[in-house]
Amino acid sequence: MSGRKISIAIVGGGIAGLALAAGLKKKENISFHIYESVPEYKDVGAGLALHMNAIKAMTLIGPEVRQAYFTKAMEMGEEDKEMSTEVILAHGPNQGEMVAELGKAKGRKTVSRADLLDGLLDLVPKECVSFNKRLEKIEENEDGVRITFKDGTDARADCMIGADGIHSATRSYILGPDHPATEPKNHDGWQIYRTMVTSEFAAQHINPKWTKTVPILLGPRGHINCIPLNKGTRLSAGVAVRGVNFSSETGKAPDLDPELYKDYSEDAQKIVRLVARDTSASWTAADHDHAPVYFKGRVAMMGDAAHASMPFAGNGAAQALEDAAVLDYLFSKVMKVEQIGAAFSAYDQTRRPRSQAVVDLARKFGRVYAYAEEGMHEDPAKMKQFLGGAAAFTNNADLQRQNDDAMGLFEAATGQGKEGGEGGVAPEGVEVV
Repeated sequence: MSGRKISIAIVGGGIAGLALAAGLKKKENISFHIYESVPEYKDVGAGLALHMNAIKAMTLIGPEVRQAYFTKAMEMGEEDKEMSTEVILAHGPNQGEMVAELGKAKGRKTVSRADLLDGLLDLVPKECVSFNKRLEKIEENEDGVRITFKDGTDARADCMIGADGIHSATRSYILGPDHPATEPKNHDGWQIYRTMVTSEFAAQHINPKWTKTVPILLGPRGHINCIPLNKGTRLSAGVAVRGVNFSSETGKAPDLDPELYKDYSEDAQKIVRLVARDTSASWTAADHDHAPVYFKGRVAMMGDAAHASMPFAGNGAAQALEDAAVLDYLFSKVMKVEQIGAAFSAYDQTRRPRSQAVVDLARKFGRVYAYAEEGMHEDPAKMKQFLGGAAAFTNNADLQRQNDDAMGLFEAATGQGKEGGEGGVAPEGVEVV
């Protein structure tokens, strides 16, 4: 040790920031503080059905992180049950055929984002978290990083990790505000129409099966899905539509019209009608074009700030957790400020190829789901091959190897060991252009 702890400012208290903090709190060489922009957590988004790689990443950070997810997601006795996302054709001559079971894993359950955040927050000392701190300015000098917030206060640390979401001010600092990859994009014109209802209400209007499982029902005018939340008491149901004509005056999407789905399966039509009753939980989807780097100096970005993706591969939170696992592992060996740059470089080299491959995969998942990949929806076998290969790439990754590869790069840069291998590009047969 150099005689004092390395101080880390984590800007953003979402899944990425809290999971990283849960690991860092166990390290005697590190002190940290989380600065979260919102005054309190709200239940936003579609909910999460974390895949196997997310569960692996949480386990690497610590069994208590994985247990926080299990506790918030499951009822007692469900740890050994397997759950998957069923992908089913809801339109065309092969209507009703299941083309994939994605994310199948023991202990996999759905959870609301707010519930998971509460579980992770319980793992972090309260004195290490400040709410209502919206980042305004980042400055670096030889003494470290100074962060200024919109309320006029500031903070100083040896380094900063921005986990501040898709509209990240950290990303703007690292890439520059005018870089073409700084701002999120919606290249394919996606709108997510969504409703949140009680499971009891939903069961009166749709197949009750879909209040307990996670289906994705495919078709050319939107794919439909359901995610049970709050231990099965509520349901998030949605229709994701590609190529929406947004209003030139208001920027808003048109209303969801169930009449457009009369050639979909009856199950799908019922869910569309349920969603159309109240679309107040809707949002316009976006993701990031690839950043050339995930850090600058002593400032790095992680999670959606680094690689926001479309929700269609179900891997956004999982990639944030993989980031947290790698950074947590690397900072176990950072004993002096001169080693911070090597840690961020190792993280960047290790995580950027894989996380950006997942961004590309999520885009392609969306096109496949929308019957926009030529020849795919007419050939269920071809669709099964693509979805199976893509799911294997996300789910079956050797995350301990990923951690070890990053540590190898760090040790090589700091003179402590031999460089690790490379990894992260999509495997042969999973084309993500």
